[in-house]
Amino acid sequence: MTTNPLTITQDDARSVATGALVLGVTQTPDGPLLAAGSEAADAAFEGTLAATLAALGATGKQDELTRIASAGRIGAPLIVAVGLGEEGRDGERSTLESLRRAAGSAVRSLTGGTTQSIALSLPARDAAEVEAVALGALLGRYTFTRYRSASNGTSSGSAAGTSATPDLQLITSADGAGAAVGRAQALADGMNLVRDLVNTSPSDLYPETFAAEAARVADDSGLGIDVLDHDSLASGGYGGITGVGQGSIHPPRLVRLAYRHPDATTTVVFAGKGITFDSGGLSLKPPKAMEAMKSDMGGAAAVLGALQVIAALKPKVNVVGYLPMAENMPGGGAQRPSDVITIFGGKTVEVLNTDAEGRLVLADALARSAQDSPSLLIDVATLTGAQLVALGPRIAGVMGSDDDTAAAVAETARTAGEQAWPMPLPAELRKGLDSPVADIANVAGERFGGMLVAGLFLKEFVPDGVRWAHVDIAGPAFHEGEAYGYTPKGGTGAAVRMLVQVAQDVADGRL
Repeated sequence: MTTNPLTITQDDARSVATGALVLGVTQTPDGPLLAAGSEAADAAFEGTLAATLAALGATGKQDELTRIASAGRIGAPLIVAVGLGEEGRDGERSTLESLRRAAGSAVRSLTGGTTQSIALSLPARDAAEVEAVALGALLGRYTFTRYRSASNGTSSGSAAGTSATPDLQLITSADGAGAAVGRAQALADGMNLVRDLVNTSPSDLYPETFAAEAARVADDSGLGIDVLDHDSLASGGYGGITGVGQGSIHPPRLVRLAYRHPDATTTVVFAGKGITFDSGGLSLKPPKAMEAMKSDMGGAAAVLGALQVIAALKPKVNVVGYLPMAENMPGGGAQRPSDVITIFGGKTVEVLNTDAEGRLVLADALARSAQDSPSLLIDVATLTGAQLVALGPRIAGVMGSDDDTAAAVAETARTAGEQAWPMPLPAELRKGLDSPVADIANVAGERFGGMLVAGLFLKEFVPDGVRWAHVDIAGPAFHEGEAYGYTPKGGTGAAVRMLVQVAQDVADGRL
């Protein structure tokens, strides 16, 4: 639950009581140009604010920060001018993303210091801009300090959304601002939940504790929940989840979440890969490759975060979420290369590489989803390193039951502010998954097209006649570089906005 929400004020930017005032600056060939929302502050500087920023080296490029002491001319002692980039360069969506990034950069730069309150006077002329600024600010305020000691100047526990973070105000008089901020707050809460989960040490987050967190979210959000433990999974025929989890001292779980709207006639199913730590199993990863593998449950976390948001926003659609959870370890009972397992529903898989485990737990969830009769099925997973090779660390790959579905889901992701690109599932690559002893192998002999081959494997377990999309977020789910915009180092909250937008688009008949 949010304990430190963003509030709206219509006070003049000159008089608002705050520790720092954030203004926007756009980039033009003639130098920095003050953006909408800066008029009052500029008047206090007698129209010289843009020239002052230019003299300090400001250009208005995206995320650039320039600080000016107000010298008592306005209520805030500090002005932070943040670059918005070239205004309108890529159309409305780019502009909204530039607002998110600018708000996130400014708030992130002020979080963790002495500033206790921040007022944002960025462009917020309509509900869309209000939501963009609010979401960027709320995401930029996120910090994760659970494992920081008091001697390091912090307190234990995550600081996301707590009183340790600065208060945020948004200066706007736009129609619908309250509802827009409410939506942004719900999205930020869901994404920051995912960030917390992904950033948590795998010694603390394993299937049992992850399932317990899902139960807490379900209870707080009014979601239905069913949890299958190891014995129930084994007796139920979930061979993918039990096979992957059998080498760990932490038994696997399958969580099924359900949001129901009383007037809905359509059901959407989301499934997220929930490998709480991936050592590679007996096909052991190199040590360096394991360092970020606490993030291998990012898909399941995204589904949980999205269901929390959907429960808050209440779109007219039924949504089911599957979170197959396992820890992939090389214990004495671990599955072996050449083992044959039986996925839910009866299809057999020859496991040639135990490090291709995410597709095995997802196969169970995809096959099980037939009982929900979905009109659309989407799985989200940190599935392949090949995704990063193909698309880099920030762009998700989207494959589907057909090219139109993949393209539509990728477009929905971009509408929500997430980078995604539709990818093909070439039929000729399917032959590489043929097995001499089982219905299918979990990897192909050739290493080329690994992201696409993984998608082809999952397609085998999609219920007949169901529209399906597979979203590989191996790169976007965990950011290993320096923070930028509203994106921190570590867990990012990737795919939450996309899944929420999918639910809304299905409810509205657009998808």
